[in-house]
Amino acid sequence: MATSAPLAHAASSDDPITLSASQLRTMRDDMQRFLLEYRFGMQEIETKIAILRDEFLLTHDYNPIEHVTSRLKSTDSLLDKVQRKGVEPDFASIRRHITDIAGVRLTCSFTTDVYRLFDLLTEQDDVRVLEVKDYIAEPKANGYKSLHAILEVPVFLSTGRIAVPVEVQFRTIAMDFWASLEHKIYYKFDTRVPPELLASLKDAADTAAELDERMLRLHRAIRGPAPRGNGRVVEL
Repeated sequence: MATSAPLAHAASSDDPITLSASQLRTMRDDMQRFLLEYRFGMQEIETKIAILRDEFLLTHDYNPIEHVTSRLKSTDSLLDKVQRKGVEPDFASIRRHITDIAGVRLTCSFTTDVYRLFDLLTEQDDVRVLEVKDYIAEPKANGYKSLHAILEVPVFLSTGRIAVPVEVQFRTIAMDFWASLEHKIYYKFDTRVPPELLASLKDAADTAAELDERMLRLHRAIRGPAPRGNGRVVEL
């Protein structure tokens, strides 16, 4: 997509800007078209997840996905991140350097579901893995756990095929509950969280990890392994 001069000026200058009505409309329309590509990419990922969920329900009588949420950055949020990261304020640079414009989060019951769904999603031949950060295998210092992946999917527009990156996060219910609480605490204290609360958060993360393991053992005791369609065994 061609760079919009009004976007570049508006995002990089603190000087007062006088734009005509037609320039404002062009700037707005350019940004809407840019974000629309990411909305379509997000919908492609959501469709793939829905297919996997329905196939699992039919084949295994089991749903590995508790719920799915998605979000698309607003124009203000995107421009704020462009400035914070020092990215050149044109669409080509934003496309290269900011990969979380569209995001999808899968919440699963168990850690095994997280990795199974990641494998099934990324094994599809039209999905390209750009980046993976496994904070389950190697949690952050504060106890945060999640599997993050930047996945590129094709989107077919009237002008042709484009590749769109989408950030996909995989978590268990316990991980998601902990992350939600951490976010609220950091927001409450404007990121300056008292040390005693940080220590309690880390303890809670350890407890959540232990709960994940205990619930998985119970789940396996109830269901056991089940055959997969290609002859392999998948733990349910």
